[in-house]
Amino acid sequence: MNTDTFALTPRLTLRLHRESDLDRLVAIHSHPGVARYLLEDPWTQEAGKAQLERRLRRSGLADPAGALALVIEREGSLIGTVSLWRTEQEPRTVEVGWTLDPEHGGKGYASEAVTTSLRIAFEHQDVHRVLAQMDARNTASARLATRVGMRQEAHHRQDYWSKGEWTDSLIFAMLADERPSQS
Repeated sequence: MNTDTFALTPRLTLRLHRESDLDRLVAIHSHPGVARYLLEDPWTQEAGKAQLERRLRRSGLADPAGALALVIEREGSLIGTVSLWRTEQEPRTVEVGWTLDPEHGGKGYASEAVTTSLRIAFEHQDVHRVLAQMDARNTASARLATRVGMRQEAHHRQDYWSKGEWTDSLIFAMLADERPSQS
């Protein structure tokens, strides 16, 4: 296992970001089907460099950044990302977010990566709750959150101004005593 590898699943490697990930990250985050649901505009090379710099510093929930940004690899190819970060309101609450290259969708890779990231979050004994917030139009992410055992707690109507329109937000969460079992 490489020193930047955080977790291995039967089909995936979750590892820290590398400088060499830039082009694949930009390709995924500039894809219209992905960028539509993200808070920021589709990535350019310049925006991707800035995002990658931030992600390179996010190497653990216990670190000063209080965040862990991981790449999802399948057979050595970067197919997505999953991130965990402590919320400002409550340090024992962690938020999770993910992106996946649409070409790799529908094969269970995102479920595998998110389930593993939930286990990573709950390995920190002080993490009580993990939540995921998403654009309500992103039905694939909502199904994923449900599939990994998160419970929908809220549907906020037109609560976020995004890319020229009001959008709804969904909030899913899981408590430590609901954590995924090892399989």
